[in-house]
Amino acid sequence: MKESNLPAQELKTVRDFIRWGASYLGQAKLTYGHGTDNALDEAACLVLHAVHLPHDIPDHFLDGVLTQTERQKVLELLQDRVATRRPAAYLIHEAWFAGLRFYVDESVLVPRSPLAELIGNNLAPWVEEGRVRHILDLCTGSGCIGIACAVAFPDAWVDAVDISPEALSVARRNVAAHHLEDRVRIIQSDLFTSLDDSTYDVIISNPPYVPHNVMAELDKEYRHEPALGLVAGEDGLDIIRRILSDAAAYLNEDGVLIVEVGDSQEMVLQQYPEIPFLWLEFEHGGHGVFLLEKEQLIAWQA
Repeated sequence: MKESNLPAQELKTVRDFIRWGASYLGQAKLTYGHGTDNALDEAACLVLHAVHLPHDIPDHFLDGVLTQTERQKVLELLQDRVATRRPAAYLIHEAWFAGLRFYVDESVLVPRSPLAELIGNNLAPWVEEGRVRHILDLCTGSGCIGIACAVAFPDAWVDAVDISPEALSVARRNVAAHHLEDRVRIIQSDLFTSLDDSTYDVIISNPPYVPHNVMAELDKEYRHEPALGLVAGEDGLDIIRRILSDAAAYLNEDGVLIVEVGDSQEMVLQQYPEIPFLWLEFEHGGHGVFLLEKEQLIAWQA
């Protein structure tokens, strides 16, 4: 898209471009859900990034006039969003989770889990903050959950585990950006298989849980994300089964397991009617997150 194609060439300010960008994205009938849920917020994200402004700028900054270079950069980002259907987070290599900024690319999922709210509340009332010393983040991806836990529990050590070396490269970058190398350990492992004898007060995970046949039906934005981070067998429960089977051995006494299963909640309930899952509720939206205590896992296995 060239600047000459703009309506009457009247777009000059940040506000102008956000308003026009929202209309442009809206007409393209894109899918949202990777940090924003509507065209206006997506346009604001892209425009502000292009002109190197934070999202919380004072309102009068929106009336600033863009330079020709800035105008072209804004247009290129908006055009790429429509033409490629890549989520904005991948275009700008930035996502936010639990109030923290993360680098992302297409080797990791875009952070968006309701676990952010839970971590922001220090996992209360389900754990006692002062008793949390060791946390395991399974399927860490970008490292966002493990890093957010390290920030929420400054006296705790965190092991962030993933099978993907590409994802772990992103996680290391984010650990370094948040200066947490001394408390967050990055481990390549297929779930628990490469872990040592460590045990944990909290095991937390947002694992793959999309059924194989559903992947092809997802909107294009979601299919830009790595299938390894989404698909888990024919019914979506391959990884969850393994976590349920093995987690108790890695939990300390009074330890808890917290797992997001999203839209697979009903399938989990059908497969495991005998497990007393506690399904957590979220003030800011989200569903499909269960909590189990070590004793409950042991009782089920017995």
